[in-house]
Amino acid sequence: MLVLSRKEAERLVLPTLGVTVEVIKIQGKKIRLGIDAPPDVPILRQEIADLKGIDFASNAGAASQKCANLASAVRTTLASTAEVLNTLHERLEGDEAAQSLVLEAFGKLRNLDRNIDDTLEEKNISGPHALLIDNDANERELLASCLRLSGFEVVIASNADDALGYLSMHSRPDFALIDVSHADDHVIDRLRSSDACGGIKFIGLGENQAGIDRAFARPIDAEKLVDELTREFEVVAV
Repeated sequence: MLVLSRKEAERLVLPTLGVTVEVIKIQGKKIRLGIDAPPDVPILRQEIADLKGIDFASNAGAASQKCANLASAVRTTLASTAEVLNTLHERLEGDEAAQSLVLEAFGKLRNLDRNIDDTLEEKNISGPHALLIDNDANERELLASCLRLSGFEVVIASNADDALGYLSMHSRPDFALIDVSHADDHVIDRLRSSDACGGIKFIGLGENQAGIDRAFARPIDAEKLVDELTREFEVVAV
């Protein structure tokens, strides 16, 4: 593994692949990256790439679930792309023509999101929509998999910024499942104060906190959690 140090606005270049990685912003423990790559080079977050390892049975129910999982992965990618476009829009202040192109790209992302909704409706895929916010990748994937297998549509986010980026482009989920034990400071306040979160039920993983509608104490029993959420949100088998 090659380990390098980079400052803001500095880049890494992979010339053989035609890929450039730029450090857009460094804030505390978070680094925002911009990646420029050819159209045939896929760029995925690890949690999305991991979906390739899921084994789907060849029955109708599994096919519907596969469609829902793929839609969730695409929506997560749309949210991260929207964040990059937002940063680009800010950097292009004063260049109206360039900003107009960025807004046009935003419009195409929204159309793609609407097409996903149309596809899910045609496939008769229904189920409560959950937004899972957890910075522990292992726990996040375990809970997301359990919920999806039980008929939920799940979008995952590692922190409040990712969650708000997703919510800025999509309809509100039925509930947000949040790791309050290790969440960013004031994550609940940030989400509650956003217009995009109006009407969402907030369910905490860990000790109860102000702004949480319901909390599940740790250690989390994934099966029990899913069972109770299934009853509460009346999941209907497809």
